[in-house]
Amino acid sequence: MNDMNGMEDYSQEENILEKFGRNVNQDVKAGKVDPVIGRDEEIRKVIQILARKTKNNVILLGEPGVGKTAIVEGLAERIVKNDVPATLKDKEIYELDMGALIAGAKYRGEFEERLKAVLNKIKKSEGKIILFIDEIHLIVGAGRTDGAMDASNMLKPMLARGEIDCIGATTLNEYREYIEKDRALERRFQTVMVEEPTVEDTITILRGLKQRFESYHGVRITDGALIAA
Repeated sequence: MNDMNGMEDYSQEENILEKFGRNVNQDVKAGKVDPVIGRDEEIRKVIQILARKTKNNVILLGEPGVGKTAIVEGLAERIVKNDVPATLKDKEIYELDMGALIAGAKYRGEFEERLKAVLNKIKKSEGKIILFIDEIHLIVGAGRTDGAMDASNMLKPMLARGEIDCIGATTLNEYREYIEKDRALERRFQTVMVEEPTVEDTITILRGLKQRFESYHGVRITDGALIAA
């Protein structure tokens, strides 16, 4: 539906979360996600923080490609298997697609309208949805034009009131550059460091994925080949 200015009315859109995000739980159930191996410690820390009454939002810090999204997928896997505390049972994780939110936002304030509709939909779920924002530093100043609201200013009051549970992911440099400087945003989150897997961890991860790769590619992979890789 469009308003008088030609801008779509996102507040009335039923499938707003599907339009601008992905349901990570559904991807796990559909077998679209590789099993997460060797990240038990980080997943345990994320669960601990999310289960708190206050300051229960998480930012995963690590270099690109280190496996931050895999930790969120590992959490979704545990929720699907009911292997989480009672406070996290039946929760669904939605990953926000910042690219889709920003793309094609032609009218002034359209990005903000899209984000507001997404956040309101999550708020209405009354705690059933956990929002995952990869590259969360992008929300500081995202969509900002003269007189328009910085996206983080839409998120901060909802986090402060406990209306939204959020997991963010970014690099340490971008965290320091954008999030840490915004004290009102920074104090809503607990950080979890995600380090590069060790050689031993990498071999364990590859061994865990071996059967999946063999089935998919129709080949047999020897242990020696994994270690050499």
